[in-house]
Amino acid sequence: MKTETEQTGTAVENVMTLNQFEAACEAVSRVTLDTKLVYSDYFSERTGGKVYLKPENMQRTGAYKVRGAYYKISTLSPEERERGLIAASAGNHAQGVAYAARECGAKAVIVMPTTTPLIKVNRTKALGAEVVLHGDVYDDAAAYADKLAQENGYTFIHPFNDPDVATGQGTIAMEIIKDLPLVDIILVPVGGGGLAAGVSTLAKLLKPNVKVYGVEPEGAACLKASFEAGEVVTLPTVNTIADGTAVKTPGSRIFPYLQQNLDGVITVPDEELVTAFLDMVENHKMIVENSGLLTVAALRHIDCADKKVVSVLSGGNMDVITMSSVVQQGLILRDRIFTVSVLLPDKPGELHRISGLIAQTSGNVVKLEHNQFVSINRSAAVELRITMEAFGTEHKNEIIEVLKKGGFHPRPAKTRS
Repeated sequence: MKTETEQTGTAVENVMTLNQFEAACEAVSRVTLDTKLVYSDYFSERTGGKVYLKPENMQRTGAYKVRGAYYKISTLSPEERERGLIAASAGNHAQGVAYAARECGAKAVIVMPTTTPLIKVNRTKALGAEVVLHGDVYDDAAAYADKLAQENGYTFIHPFNDPDVATGQGTIAMEIIKDLPLVDIILVPVGGGGLAAGVSTLAKLLKPNVKVYGVEPEGAACLKASFEAGEVVTLPTVNTIADGTAVKTPGSRIFPYLQQNLDGVITVPDEELVTAFLDMVENHKMIVENSGLLTVAALRHIDCADKKVVSVLSGGNMDVITMSSVVQQGLILRDRIFTVSVLLPDKPGELHRISGLIAQTSGNVVKLEHNQFVSINRSAAVELRITMEAFGTEHKNEIIEVLKKGGFHPRPAKTRS
């Protein structure tokens, strides 16, 4: 039995073959839902191409991870399964391994950081796994899981740095090409690279002329850095709201497959993930987590005109607090919520006058903050901060122009939650 530490290296392993992918497709079909492509009128009109979404956010446990976990477990011997499985994760991989182990009748131990939200811990337990809380971050949990694997003979199920796991994830490519044989471009999120390695390798085996791009957040672009260096490199830090792809080092065992089969790496800033979330909710009524939105945000970074493009939505597990924050930030970035500061005399009727001007343009006031201490001469000026809803940038500018014509001089102010 190999531990996580022993399963690293740089040599290309002859594992991700067409025969192996066919076996993986047969295996995962027993446990996965049929996430057929969804045509997007909205993104097609915006890009000039034909854009399809691969909704793995609707997959069992809310993400694609069950594919790789189940296929990996299916390749183990009865003795290995009987000894038990172990994984480290604070998110989708935990639930994927727990579900797959339950379906295979194997014991699963999941080591999660102590900072993992309780809802994720409980969901993992509900799938039959034993949860061990250890450390403050993933790296601590992974090191402890490796230790437990060696002490107890467990088989370590790595989230990405395992060709068998990547082969299971790659079954997505088979389904894409089955649904859309003439696909031109496939966009895949990249964290450690397992999903991208599997999808790009199988896609090239089935359709050599298809273009496959990995998409990373700008604040965690470990694969782009590794491609530029020609070898696996580790980022000093990562900083992104796409927590599922906040990885410092791509998998060394699957890196050669990425080098061979990816046509490039696209990076997107976090701000574009925020607006992509709004686009998905408003136009497709789907909840997609930030990492899954990478491929949606990437549509504006490639030439989609007259091409058939598939964006893989890798998962949809997002807690409501994060969701609320993303929605608010998205509205601010779209100028649908904005705040201005104006100075006005502290005398009766001024507040009524300014609210009348806003109403005249169909603006909607959601918050007022009145600061009487901006000046030592209150009768000369007090500050009024006004947070408003608008229909977008054009409407926002219209409101500001009306306030200017009314004798007020609005200044931009940071919108407060």
